[in-house]
Amino acid sequence: MICLAIAGLFAATSGSASAQKKYDVGATDTEIKIGNIIPYSGPLSAYGVIGKAEAAYFNMVNAEGGINGRKINFISYDDAYSPPKTVEQARKLVESDEVLLIFSALGTPTNAAIQKYMNIKKVPHLFISSGASKWDDPEHYPWTMGWQPNYQSEARIYAKYILKEKPNAKIAVLYQNDDSGNDYLKGFKDGLGPQAASMIIAQESFETSEPTIDSHIVKLKSLNADVLVNFGTPKFAAQSIKKMGEIGWKPLHLLTNVSTSIGSVIKPAGFENSQDIISATFLKDVTDPQWANDPGMKRFFDFLTKYYPDANRTDWSVLNGYSLAQTLTYVLKNCGDDLTRANIMKQAASMKDVELDGLLPGIKMSTDKSDFAPIQQLQLMRFKGEAWERFGDVLSARRETKPTN
Repeated sequence: MICLAIAGLFAATSGSASAQKKYDVGATDTEIKIGNIIPYSGPLSAYGVIGKAEAAYFNMVNAEGGINGRKINFISYDDAYSPPKTVEQARKLVESDEVLLIFSALGTPTNAAIQKYMNIKKVPHLFISSGASKWDDPEHYPWTMGWQPNYQSEARIYAKYILKEKPNAKIAVLYQNDDSGNDYLKGFKDGLGPQAASMIIAQESFETSEPTIDSHIVKLKSLNADVLVNFGTPKFAAQSIKKMGEIGWKPLHLLTNVSTSIGSVIKPAGFENSQDIISATFLKDVTDPQWANDPGMKRFFDFLTKYYPDANRTDWSVLNGYSLAQTLTYVLKNCGDDLTRANIMKQAASMKDVELDGLLPGIKMSTDKSDFAPIQQLQLMRFKGEAWERFGDVLSARRETKPTN
């Protein structure tokens, strides 16, 4: 087992690292240039704090001496969750800024727009902030790697929960009309199996450009569904929860794990409206007192105090960004003095039972040359009072089949 602690991240390179320094563009004796693309504006701007947390983490890395003596130059651009803008920013990072890699770019349609480009250019497209299953396809896209549990597998877990707890459910599914929403929908139907046709009474999609999805919620309530499976991102999840409270609709409500932030989703929607929502997680809940003496969370809170004091500590995305940056730091440290793009992918695809400060106990990162999905475990949780309560065992979210295209 490899237990990754911040205190040990910046130790001298191990003896296995090559004594011969090797660099690709974006790396030197003193610097590692990392690119990032995230929506600081637009419909998914709530995720902008991920980029801010990552920037703060790399400031900490630099203040503590860098990675093997090299400082991180973190260049982060806004794409407003617009695929054409993502393409523009990726080209700028690769061709003008000459970054070594692009890290933690956010969004499914946005990353899909640059996936082929990154692979043609043979530039690492690492630890994407999206759970689309297409990022785990090393045969066709050897330069692209995801990070979090993929959407289809997460959705299958929700389907299995419904089949067990509410086998006669009348299900309404609310999803974004984009790649991520379709990925969730496919996984959910796969999880229900032959019962999907009879159990799902409504499939309602919405556009991320819509200012509000209140009308969709009203429509779904009118159909008398007793289960709502909500595959919306934070802004729309908060709108859904709030509107459901306003119109008195109380189905069994399942919510994707990317929209479980208490700070940016639950609290704005109203604690009273959020009771008994079911979701799943792989990260610790920063508001849960059980982690008060947890060494990993103590490191996280010390980091916030010193390097990101204005962060909303209850926002799940802050710990998410911290964890992503910790993952990349681990990989770059293991590269030693061989900072070639090929070696970066080799190290990223060689993780074995790596633990992060923010991962739940029992959840570890592992990869190999045929498996580009680092995190493949989740635990169900239910919202009670003003906090999430985990229940049941840690479940495998391993995808059953590899993508064919």
